Amino acid sequence: MSDLSGKRMLVTGGGTGSGADLARGFAAAGAEVVITGRRREQLDVVAASAPRIRAVTGDVTSEADVIRMFAEAGPVDIVIANAGVAASAPLVRTSLDLWHEMIDTNLTGAFLTLREGLRQLEGRGWGRLLVISSITGLKGYPYVSAYGASKHGVIGLMRMVAQEVAGTGVTSNALCPSYINTEMTERTIVNIMEKTGRTREAALQSITKMSPMGRLVEPAEVTAAALWLCGAGSDAVNGQSIGIAGGEV
Repeated sequence: MSDLSGKRMLVTGGGTGSGADLARGFAAAGAEVVITGRRREQLDVVAASAPRIRAVTGDVTSEADVIRMFAEAGPVDIVIANAGVAASAPLVRTSLDLWHEMIDTNLTGAFLTLREGLRQLEGRGWGRLLVISSITGLKGYPYVSAYGASKHGVIGLMRMVAQEVAGTGVTSNALCPSYINTEMTERTIVNIMEKTGRTREAALQSITKMSPMGRLVEPAEVTAAALWLCGAGSDAVNGQSIGIAGGEV
């Protein structure tokens, strides 16, 4: 396991799912972890679950909130833009409100998070900027045009940032998992059941059949990849979109 003692990591969307697992994994590796999110109750549960985790509330779609979150966190070494939302609809039934929700949280939220993180990292000589995108950011799927556009945008943003930080000791990369075994995926399964009348098993199979490995990705697998990108020997990995999807391309 990477030894991140003396490092401070901030992860957005840290109250549930992959964000909570990232927080616990980085704390176990010795880092001081700051988790952020809109719901204090969820953040407090995660913060109480492991040492070296503390919570700061805030909304990644608000520029003022993001600036304040970083100020309360203190100087950071690792920033993970993880906060995200998901929704599906055929393009012809995708409302402007749904479009804005996906873009505002998944893309603008990542932009504000990475920008404020880089402001803190400039001149420090070492740092890590990570975004949690999706396999949907690497290929096309039906019925998720707004979500997919936001995740493609996140990867483009990450690549531009990587060119700006190259040679400074800071790296910028994206992790692109397929469906993760989290609360968000459970909501997707329930949505499929409600719309199609399928059983939970059939709804789950409609998701897992897209992956060659035939199962959901576990949050710990995303955390392990993030820890590798922050550990020894990762300095030359910059501007990469790393699929965590069992071979799905």
